[in-house]
Amino acid sequence: MSDARPVRNVALIGFMGVGKSTVGSMVAGILNFEFMDTDRVLEERSGRRIADIFAKEGEAAFRGMESDLVRELEQADRKVISTGGGLPMTPGNLESLRKHAYVVCLWASVETIYQRVRHQTHRPLLNTPDPTATIRDLLQVRGPVYRQADLLLGVDYRSPNESARLIASAFRQISGQESRHVER
Repeated sequence: MSDARPVRNVALIGFMGVGKSTVGSMVAGILNFEFMDTDRVLEERSGRRIADIFAKEGEAAFRGMESDLVRELEQADRKVISTGGGLPMTPGNLESLRKHAYVVCLWASVETIYQRVRHQTHRPLLNTPDPTATIRDLLQVRGPVYRQADLLLGVDYRSPNESARLIASAFRQISGQESRHVER
């Protein structure tokens, strides 16, 4: 990561079910930042669930909404941003996040992801006959983009609390806030 890059926020990317919202809210608490989840913001703005947007308008329309929100976030300050799993795949979104945020990818195995999301009905991309194969295929495609994050953090054997503390510590160090921090 370049020293010249301003880092005012933390952005969490990664596949569905890796814990971006859980860990993100903990990181926000540690850093005393505001937490925001891009999927929740888009649901609030549209008055519909993500699955409904996918069903009625299609994935392309949803990805356009995500990109518009990502551009707005370039002005954000002191936020921990949890993104939807496909958000970094849209050209320009990851670059936009990197303009202002320390980008962290939470990574988990196919098996861990499947165990975490198998009973969730609000995951439109997993409404397939073989969700494990879908997860594997999507990770194969998304992996190279996810790996462009500033920090790739495996979460298979890490508690959300441990992940949050590692991310907060790395952010403080990279943003120059480490010397001003006193652990409580």
